[in-house]
Amino acid sequence: MKKKKKRVDPLVKKLAVPLKGTFSLADVDASGIPGLGKKQALKAELKEIQARLNELQEILFAQSEHAVLFVLQAMDTGGKDSTIRRVFGALNPQGVRVKGFKVPTPEERAHDYLWRVHNAVPPKGMIGIFNRSHYEDVLVTRVHDLVPAAEIRKRYDQINAFEKILAANNVAVVKCMLYISKDEQKRRLQDRLDEPEKHWKFNSGDLAERKLWKRYMKAFELALAKCNTPWARWYVVPANTKTHRDLAVARILLHTLENLPLKYPPAEEGLDTVVIED
Repeated sequence: MKKKKKRVDPLVKKLAVPLKGTFSLADVDASGIPGLGKKQALKAELKEIQARLNELQEILFAQSEHAVLFVLQAMDTGGKDSTIRRVFGALNPQGVRVKGFKVPTPEERAHDYLWRVHNAVPPKGMIGIFNRSHYEDVLVTRVHDLVPAAEIRKRYDQINAFEKILAANNVAVVKCMLYISKDEQKRRLQDRLDEPEKHWKFNSGDLAERKLWKRYMKAFELALAKCNTPWARWYVVPANTKTHRDLAVARILLHTLENLPLKYPPAEEGLDTVVIED
């Protein structure tokens, strides 16, 4: 049987972290993606893509042979929550699972660091979204020296092996870093202080983490380089401009689904003879 030719979206290809060569976040313009067009046109395109995503999601669910794991990582205020709401919120909620990863619980600490992650991987037929993920265990732990450097180096290989197991079992692993600038983070934090309805979002601890910006960028660059594989690519999405961010994430998801061998399951035999009585 002739192998299906892979569809390539030029934007998705542009946002993918290269599998070879060097990569630096300093070379990425967080302000936006050139050439995307005006805001209203982007919103209209997003709706069209979401309509197509709904069609593919139904086939994914009906077939139940594949799953999609969409990992979202970002600095504080990076827009993970709003991305989930504005992009994935248009899908059938019965086929989407969102899992947030915070500080490990005592039970989770009693297991290896991937235990709680593997337990949250979406089952076949579902789209799973990780709001933060197993990458916290090579980001936060590195920045705050919570784990020895030698252990962190081992974890890169362990994560690659873990994601390879998922891919080999029909879980498409997609990883997006929503990349905002330090100045944009300051603006968003200030908004949370200035607007009373956003006070609940403000966490003074975010200011302490902000002081470690350079260390976080270095940790991200290492994770992007060490854990970027053909079976689990990293994408860096400029996220200062929300309409650009949303469209980019939607197109990455569309690219992923369109390149899965999705098809409706075969119909029950004899349907052409079925007569529904009055």
